[in-house]
Amino acid sequence: MNTEYFTIEKTASFTYKEKGSSFIAFCYPVQDLDECKKILNDVKKEHAKATHVCFAYRIGQDGTQFRSTDAGEPSGTAGKQILGQIDSKQLTNTLVVVVRYFGGTLLGVPGLIQAYRSAASMVLQLVPVVKKMVEELFTIHFNFNQMNEVMSVLKQHQVRVVNREFQLFCKWVIAVPIQKTDALQSKLGDVLKTDSVLERLSD
Repeated sequence: MNTEYFTIEKTASFTYKEKGSSFIAFCYPVQDLDECKKILNDVKKEHAKATHVCFAYRIGQDGTQFRSTDAGEPSGTAGKQILGQIDSKQLTNTLVVVVRYFGGTLLGVPGLIQAYRSAASMVLQLVPVVKKMVEELFTIHFNFNQMNEVMSVLKQHQVRVVNREFQLFCKWVIAVPIQKTDALQSKLGDVLKTDSVLERLSD
């Protein structure tokens, strides 16, 4: 099982021109399919007069959810090329959109492949690649007066707090790097005086 993955955290745009056609590429960090859909809808509204709006994305810490589309371009000339550039950098949680404005001259299949591939490649070169740890979500329960000790342990193990419920008896959702799960379970067990601390959230 992989313990880390690569992604981007910034957006960028780049315009590639070929024989009068403009290929405007955008890249976005995304977390799920709903976020992809929203961004795509926004791009399509902003570029309503564009000839084609092609895109590809790969999402999930394991990168298993992906899609690409040619959006009316000849099969394999656009979406496949965009996804190929995402994959060449081993990225996930990444969406790349390439908007084409036709310039009056047909590029042919080789020309389209080159244009979409280049536009996607160049826009991804504008943002840094970030390495992140694969995480799992758990819930933890503890008394309010144990909060300082719990927070100290979470910080030591690079754990993100996703959701907090502050009551006399607290319930938090945390994202734990998978390689730190056992150590965190042991340390929290010592602090909270119990063997069963982490409750894995079901998918």
